[in-house]
Amino acid sequence: MSLALSAGERADIVSRHKTAIEGSRKARLITILVVAFMVGLFLYAVSTFEVTIWRILSGFGNLGTFVVLMLPPDPGSLARAMIFVKALFETIAIAFLGTILAAILAFPLGFIAARNVVANKIVHFLARRSLDTVRGVDALIWALIWVNVVGLGPFAGMLAIMTADLGAFGKLFSEAIEASDNKASEGVVSTGGGKLHAIRFGLIPQVLPVIASQVLYFIESNTRSSTIIGIVGAGGIGLYLAETIRTLEWQQTSFLILLILAAVSAIDFLSGKLRFAIIGKRAV
Repeated sequence: MSLALSAGERADIVSRHKTAIEGSRKARLITILVVAFMVGLFLYAVSTFEVTIWRILSGFGNLGTFVVLMLPPDPGSLARAMIFVKALFETIAIAFLGTILAAILAFPLGFIAARNVVANKIVHFLARRSLDTVRGVDALIWALIWVNVVGLGPFAGMLAIMTADLGAFGKLFSEAIEASDNKASEGVVSTGGGKLHAIRFGLIPQVLPVIASQVLYFIESNTRSSTIIGIVGAGGIGLYLAETIRTLEWQQTSFLILLILAAVSAIDFLSGKLRFAIIGKRAV
């Protein structure tokens, strides 16, 4: 049986599906405009920032000078080293507590912001925009705000991490909930369960491994963020990092950087093991 089309049939198919075959002119125009805007923004940034090869090469030379000044890493004394280590554990505690509290608070907000759980458009809109507003403010700015509210120290740092992550967790949790399979929830309802039963036994078991994996990743990421917020007085090792840089104690600075790298690497290793234990290893 021949499947070849005649010239007339081919022309008819092309005429009826011309948009799908040739593509939408509007879509192509939007693509061209977006690409042109990005190229224009790149050229504007290069010209405004006065980017030159000479500045890049001289910058690498200055970087090499700082590296030489940082070697060998030296805390100065054993007592100073113990102070740095204590500040490092304080930074880890800020990241851990801030992340866990943010996840606890964002967990119910994620359900409210999910379309497949709350169908009311007004509630959904207000929940999403509120999370966007909180997420739009950087952790460093939240640290400045909380330092003025509760004073200097790690408590302000923990509140800053918690507030900054609240919006991010709410968005990620709601997206994970919306991406879940509704068949499990429908099965619970079909057996006589109510809305809460469907969420508890049909929805939460699906999204909980994803949520746990996201929380573990944020603990690792916030360990790095906590070093930055310490610079503005929110506790942790960042305060000492800013102090050593300001006083040109480059060997102590490199010692602090090594401590931070070691802590982040250890947390990354442990969180990776925990993530694989929760979601299972991927098949190769």
